[in-house]
Amino acid sequence: MTVKTTTHEFQAETKKLLDIVINSLYTERDVFVRELISNAADALEKFRHESLTAGDDVFDGHLPLEITVELDDKNNTLTIADSGIGMTRSELEHNLGTIAHSGSNTFLTQLAEAAKKDVNLIGQFGVGFYSAFMAGNVVRVQSRSWDKSEGHEWRSDGTGSYSITEMPGLRRGTKIIVELKEDAKEYVEKWKIESIIKRYSAFVSFPIKLDGEVVNTVQALWTRSKSDIKDEEYVEFYKFIGNAAAEPMYRLHFSADAPLAINALLFVPTENFEVFGFGKVEPGVNLYCQRILIDQHSKNILPEWLRFLKGVVDSEDLPLNISRQALQDNALVGKLRKVITKRFLKHLEEEAKSDAEKYQKFWSTFGIYLKEGVTTDYEFQKDLGKLLRFESSKSEAGKPIALADYLLRMGPEQNEIYYINGASRAAIEAGPYVEMFRKKDIEILYTLEPIDDFVLSHLGEFEGKKLVSADRADLALAKDGEDAAAPSESAEQDRLDKDTLASLTEWMKTVLEASISEVVVSKRLVDAPAMIVTADGFMTSSMERVLAAGRKEHGLPGLGESKKKMEINPGNPLIKKLAELRSSDAEFAAEVARQIHDNAMIQAGLVVDPLAMVERNYRILGRVVAA
Repeated sequence: MTVKTTTHEFQAETKKLLDIVINSLYTERDVFVRELISNAADALEKFRHESLTAGDDVFDGHLPLEITVELDDKNNTLTIADSGIGMTRSELEHNLGTIAHSGSNTFLTQLAEAAKKDVNLIGQFGVGFYSAFMAGNVVRVQSRSWDKSEGHEWRSDGTGSYSITEMPGLRRGTKIIVELKEDAKEYVEKWKIESIIKRYSAFVSFPIKLDGEVVNTVQALWTRSKSDIKDEEYVEFYKFIGNAAAEPMYRLHFSADAPLAINALLFVPTENFEVFGFGKVEPGVNLYCQRILIDQHSKNILPEWLRFLKGVVDSEDLPLNISRQALQDNALVGKLRKVITKRFLKHLEEEAKSDAEKYQKFWSTFGIYLKEGVTTDYEFQKDLGKLLRFESSKSEAGKPIALADYLLRMGPEQNEIYYINGASRAAIEAGPYVEMFRKKDIEILYTLEPIDDFVLSHLGEFEGKKLVSADRADLALAKDGEDAAAPSESAEQDRLDKDTLASLTEWMKTVLEASISEVVVSKRLVDAPAMIVTADGFMTSSMERVLAAGRKEHGLPGLGESKKKMEINPGNPLIKKLAELRSSDAEFAAEVARQIHDNAMIQAGLVVDPLAMVERNYRILGRVVAA
């Protein structure tokens, strides 16, 4: 019996494609294993689909639907086989000898320039198959179609031609034998192939057997209905995908058909490793297309501030570049990012309402990421605003509230949400900034982290109510039609007269001109003698501290502190005594004025010269003791 062999020249486009694929397209040689397994999985899926209507008229119908990988270190070959739909002689020639794509010349020109144009060959014997030549000197494809026609072997060294030979006796399916190059011998090592399969093809829906052992043992849970999945299965999957030991804090499993076909399974871990000093964590969500890994630790699929999430996103609608190593259409990627992000933020909002205590645990662990999102991502600011939590003058210590809770307690005449930063709740409540709020029974948020003022200033408003820092110079509190500047009758009698006040503020401005731009009579101090306020409507004292610390940490020179505005309390005994003292002992009065200024700066959390302040303090104490 004569075995018939024919030799064919590759089409010119295919030659060019081979050159691009082998020499410049793929950045990781390992992906050729992924591509061949993906093709095998698609062949099995096609067979399963076709066999549903074929009845018993199926060749080798008894064969199990599986992928087998065999390693031969003696002959230096890697073999990947499937029992799928197989190919006829004409299909071998058409699929492996040509590019089944209209406008292929134009496509190849663009591909050679940037390797970024989509050809929709995912899951077909096409571009992915040619990646085998990155590792193989010779590639042989033995295939027999499910239609009972005889089998054939396709063979090529990836240069100018290929041959097709009749091969009787083959079983249904396709076997790809890669005769490896000298520098590719690692691909006959079991550990190497197993690691590639587990990285890229762990969730292929058919068994992948390596030397007789099934490698892909974890199911792709995101493709199943939620009602069919047990909690234990979710936990097992999370531990696998997230390389975790503990159970997740939250999980979100959802599917969507519009605007894109999406299957997503996201988890919130129980711990934040960034706070333990491990540095910035990598994104923990992987992007799949039809269960094949496309982008591990994807930086495209979610905003950076959600990098703490673990899980998978699978979308069949994404056009990918030919190597599957970069997302090709930014508009669709942006749409996918928006859908998933909004859905996750909505899930957090629902969880916060159903179990506030559990959400508080989440907030204390991962709230810093949501704050980062407010300051860096305008698109999701409003959604993130609903998730922020801060303590307030009307909340219990250690139990922060939502901005929506603040709104519920606002008076009908109040149009602003007030906040003040401090090192602790006790420090804030002992300071001068909350005195008038306490007197007028107006709630004020306590921002206990330096970044919080940046967060609220970027947010700007919440549900139409402007967010305002309590250390602003132009702040004027009024309630129920009351003039905030108008003192009570008893307070008026206890104040310095206007002429004395005018003279005192002008004198204090002169004494403190190196650090103070203006000294004014306060409309809001109740007990404290003075306080520092910021004239800049944007920059609060805490924001200035953060900027200064950041520049110092990175070895940058300071920007130079801007001059502040100081408010004095005309009813405070110390201020009234100072007005008298400057007439009898101007030099000592100046010392007291400087000490009042430094005390107010400290209460504002701003830097003073500690040596100068301590020396001055001792001089004042010495004068008092000697009197």
